[in-house]
Amino acid sequence: MSAPETTAARPLAAPFTDGLREGLLRYQQCAHCGGAQTLARYACQHCGERGALHWRDAAGAATVLAVTEVARAPSDEFRALAPYTLVIVQLDEGPRLMAHALPGVRIGERVRAGFFEHQGRTLVRFAPLP
Repeated sequence: MSAPETTAARPLAAPFTDGLREGLLRYQQCAHCGGAQTLARYACQHCGERGALHWRDAAGAATVLAVTEVARAPSDEFRALAPYTLVIVQLDEGPRLMAHALPGVRIGERVRAGFFEHQGRTLVRFAPLP
């Protein structure tokens, strides 16, 4: 008799990271209250409902809420990018996200998500809408 096959558990954030590799920005939306969130969770951060979260594709448009320029990278992994701009944006679908941005973006500016590769990972970088 052979041992049963085991399958490694799929990471909770896999739909988000898979989407990045496909050029898609994804978020979770609660079927119970309609709340949206970008950080992968087991329960809705708005109503606490478990099992009601579904992944959705975002259009990628957002409004900049905060901007900072990183002059000294926090790790060797990001040192080659420094200086770089980080933003917190609110996606048109509702949730907020922290990501890279092109230099010069400003609070209140409308931006669109793009993607770039860095050390084998796909990261989000926002650029001003034309």
